Amino acid sequence: MSKVILAIDQGTTGTTALLVDHQLQVVGKHTEDFPQHYPEPAWVEHDLEEIWQSVLKAVKTVLEKTATAPSAVVAIGITNQRETTALWQREGHGKPIGRAIVWQDRRTAEFCRQLKRKGLEKKIQKKTGLLLDPYFSATKIHWRLKSDPELARQAKLGKVCFGTIDSFLLYRMSGEHKTDVSNASRTLLMDIHTCQWDSDLLKLFGVNKSMLPEIHASAIVYGKTRGFSVLPDGIPISGIVGDQQAALFGQACFEKGSAKCTYGTGAFALVNTGNKPVFSRHGMLTTVAWKLKDRVTYGLEGSAFIAGAAVQWLREGLGLFAKSADVEALATSVPDSGGVVFVPALSGMGAPHWLPDAKGLLTGLTRGSSQAHIARATLEGVVFQVNELLAAMKKDTQKKLNPLKVDGGAAENAFLMQFQSDISQIPVIRSQIIETTALGAALQAGLGVGFWESLDEITKKWKADRVFDPNMSASTRKTKIESWDDAIRALKVLS
Repeated sequence: MSKVILAIDQGTTGTTALLVDHQLQVVGKHTEDFPQHYPEPAWVEHDLEEIWQSVLKAVKTVLEKTATAPSAVVAIGITNQRETTALWQREGHGKPIGRAIVWQDRRTAEFCRQLKRKGLEKKIQKKTGLLLDPYFSATKIHWRLKSDPELARQAKLGKVCFGTIDSFLLYRMSGEHKTDVSNASRTLLMDIHTCQWDSDLLKLFGVNKSMLPEIHASAIVYGKTRGFSVLPDGIPISGIVGDQQAALFGQACFEKGSAKCTYGTGAFALVNTGNKPVFSRHGMLTTVAWKLKDRVTYGLEGSAFIAGAAVQWLREGLGLFAKSADVEALATSVPDSGGVVFVPALSGMGAPHWLPDAKGLLTGLTRGSSQAHIARATLEGVVFQVNELLAAMKKDTQKKLNPLKVDGGAAENAFLMQFQSDISQIPVIRSQIIETTALGAALQAGLGVGFWESLDEITKKWKADRVFDPNMSASTRKTKIESWDDAIRALKVLS
């Protein structure tokens, strides 16, 4: 049996296990969903045990479905939802301490405002590349420790581990408490120049250094499986990378200036800025893309918090269709949105506006507005958000982003991809492997054990599925963007 790399993609709503062979062919994949928990408005939590069970079941099932022997797995790569904040007991097998606070959660918005009023945002951005927003991990850790004095006491005694989801999974799979630079760069606690935890930031957020995982390069052996019930002991876990950076890697965006957008729960655009960080003046985030050996690659990122989640809302909240894939047929059953504009700020607004308290806005409704118009406006709203991200990146890098590689579940929606190309006026290239986030983790893991020798080898094997070229008149595009801009102005007034 041919050798494979196992990638574990632990996402916001489900866990995907992907098997990849040496030719970059997907041998098999399986996704296990798990519950979301909403204890209060604007709060989003995950049960770590439910996540862990989804990992076990996804890996077990993909091996069974493909009749892959565990001995065929050469190495394991992990990619994950990034800023989601997990705490667990250091002793034993990593027993969770409460639920994880998800990246979408907005409970720390007031704390972020307090820090901004103290004039700390620019100082923090200079060190971390990030802005003060509930999105990131540090404010969530601060909230947990402040809300639970006993937890804070245990943390001071060194009995509590913090990690993003990659660290939690690694701990459960191997007993190691480590993370990679890409995940660490999303915590508000790492200096992106040194790629080390920063003592001033730890003090500001009240975080004990003993809680934190060791920071390492992305493609190294972090540890080996030990007590991971679905696989034998001794398999190297040799790649860890945050989900959006993994997608950039999985799209073979290895050159400076190459860019991708992943359409998942949210929409995340990321451009490779080379070996020096570029600091945004237009609401983007500076992040570490990955580190291979001693070489750090940086990225400029824009995040729209709601993309596929808006389609999920249409399905579950409004009951417009039975399956998310049905949205394309409904949206294209009308020639346009009929003047309806939807700003999908269902969890606040991310880049470039950063409005944590914003609410979704639906404008332009008339008696002639139908379910189809609302569905189309929802998809268009996702595109308009991404277009704003790309425009901001263009200003920051002073270079046109051309083309844009795309992936994620919603990238299978041809209408969405064509509309993105039309509005952003750039070719949109869809990867042959939609699961490029998992692919990126597999590639990192393979590089970590020499399964692939170089980035050049990977580039030669990477394949596109389809290219969408711009095909919209300038006047139509101008009118649509003006309608979106009007809606954003209205949103800001209401927020």
